Amino acid sequence: MTADGLRELDDVRTPGRLGRCDVRVVACVRDEEDHLAAAVGSVLAQEHDGDLHVVLAVGPSHDRTAEIAADLAAADPRVTVLDNPTGSRSIGLNLAVGHRDDGPAGDVVLRVDGHTVLPPDYVRRCVALLRAHDAVGVGGVMSPRGDGAVQEAAARAMSHPVGIGPAAFHTGGRAGPAETVYLGAFRRAAVEAVGGYDPSLFRAEDWELCLRLRRAGGLLWFDPALVVEYRPRRTLRAVAKQFWRTGMWRREVVRRDASTVSWRYLAPPALVLLLGLAVAAGAVGLAAGTAGLAAAGFALPVTYLLGVVGASAVAAARSPRLRARAALALPVVLVVMHLTWGAGFVRGLTARAAADHRA
Repeated sequence: MTADGLRELDDVRTPGRLGRCDVRVVACVRDEEDHLAAAVGSVLAQEHDGDLHVVLAVGPSHDRTAEIAADLAAADPRVTVLDNPTGSRSIGLNLAVGHRDDGPAGDVVLRVDGHTVLPPDYVRRCVALLRAHDAVGVGGVMSPRGDGAVQEAAARAMSHPVGIGPAAFHTGGRAGPAETVYLGAFRRAAVEAVGGYDPSLFRAEDWELCLRLRRAGGLLWFDPALVVEYRPRRTLRAVAKQFWRTGMWRREVVRRDASTVSWRYLAPPALVLLLGLAVAAGAVGLAAGTAGLAAAGFALPVTYLLGVVGASAVAAARSPRLRARAALALPVVLVVMHLTWGAGFVRGLTARAAADHRA
């Protein structure tokens, strides 16, 4: 970061710099026909004392996302639609943040997704927290919600430590400083001072932005009272693709900056490698007629599966609203999440994944 950028970041951390606050809500959307209207509707219904404008960067879609976005813009002047031909989230978000033709630029930039729904006081709470803690960014808890068996199971898995780890924005926790924030509401000047989202990253772009904000001296604040409803993928195939790509991009982030590695990111690839070795050893034992080697080899996969089933049973028992079909699907969804994320990390970024910017 330049010296001017550092001075600018010092300025936006100065207490009281947020007076009457204008907010720009940005989203990069693609293939969001089922959820986009609800997502934007929840933003426009916010209780906020100040100007609020929504900027949607719409990528190439296979459904009516572009038409729905255009209809929303035609119905409310607070909505602007931009074309994001790359489909990249980071590029689309930078377009939305930097757009200057319609509506206020916004003292605060608040990110949403096409499959999220905000509670009515979300924007007001975010602005209040930015002021109260002199933070450059604030965020809260992702609250997954599902309808069908797979989506409901995925929602439960994403809010459980056995699913995708114990990060506070997934499982909750005490309010306080954070390494990253879910979606996030940021002081615009802070985002601009560190250069916005990295356009070379198509996943983990939010985490990487938060990393640069913290390294520049900014405070990120987590508050569990900020709750955003999120709709997971509906099918096992979609869940597998999401986590496969996420694992690949997490490996890429670690490759670029080894200091970002943690046990939470290494656990899934370690599991995949150990399971692969164990199954291979078991197969060799069977082929050689060595019962001891076969039993030892298959012990780890069996133990893992029993552990997943046990954790799923406990999670279902603690979720009385979880329907029976979703409870039965939960261990399958957990295994898919673990193994595809880990396999993606082991595989590393492919040329196809780097060229495919789908959300």
